[in-house]
Amino acid sequence: MDRAQFLESLHQEEPPAGLRPEAAALWWLLKGDWERAHRLVQRLQSVEAARLHAHLHRIEGDLWNADWWYRRAGIAPAREPLEREREALLALLVGDG
Repeated sequence: MDRAQFLESLHQEEPPAGLRPEAAALWWLLKGDWERAHRLVQRLQSVEAARLHAHLHRIEGDLWNADWWYRRAGIAPAREPLEREREALLALLVGDG
């Protein structure tokens, strides 16, 4: 699934079948369901999940918790606008195409 298909799928009620769990969590976030995205991502152990988990805590304003998850992901804490970080996550989890 490419970026355009992923974004188009946001009109559906459920994420497309076959998405990686990290991408499904991002899908729920983009649908406006922070809680569901968080529930999904907190069960995952990947670097990508840790990075998305950090982003979720930034959204809620819990920078201490976000910074902990950035360390788990092995990257410096993000301080750019949330929208820019979300675009980077989209590229990471779905691709640029």
